[in-house]
Amino acid sequence: MNITVNNLQELDAAAKQILSSFPNDRIFLLYGDMGAGKTTFVSSLCKALGVSDSTSSPTFSIVNEYSSPQGAIYHFDFYRLKHEEEALDMGYEEYFYTDAYCFVEWPEKIPNLLPEESRQITLTVTSPSSRTIVIK
Repeated sequence: MNITVNNLQELDAAAKQILSSFPNDRIFLLYGDMGAGKTTFVSSLCKALGVSDSTSSPTFSIVNEYSSPQGAIYHFDFYRLKHEEEALDMGYEEYFYTDAYCFVEWPEKIPNLLPEESRQITLTVTSPSSRTIVIK
C-alpha cells in the first residue's frame, strides 16, 4: 500500500487509513531518514486511536506510554541505542508481546529483535511539505 501525503493536514487521514487497513496488526515499524516525519506520524496514529495525551518523541526515555480507549500504546525511539542488548535490558519484549499497539522509530537499530508479524511503514520526503508512505 502506498499513500501520498501532500501536507500535515493529510497525515491524520493517512493514519486512519492504515489502522483500518490492518486492524489486527499491533506492531508498526517506522523507517525513514531523520526529519522524514516519523514522530509526527506516530502522533497522528495515536490521535486516530483516541489518545488525548500530548505525544512526543521518546528519544531520551526510549519509550513513551499513552492511554487510549484500546488500552496502552507504546511509542519507541531506538535512535540512541548502540547495541541490541540495550533493548533487551529495557525489557522490550514485555511491550512487543502484548496486545498493545507499539510504534517503533529506528527499528533498524534492533533488527534481530523485531517480531515477524510487524508491519513496516517507510516515510520518504518528496518535498518540504509532502511525503510518500509505503506500508508492507
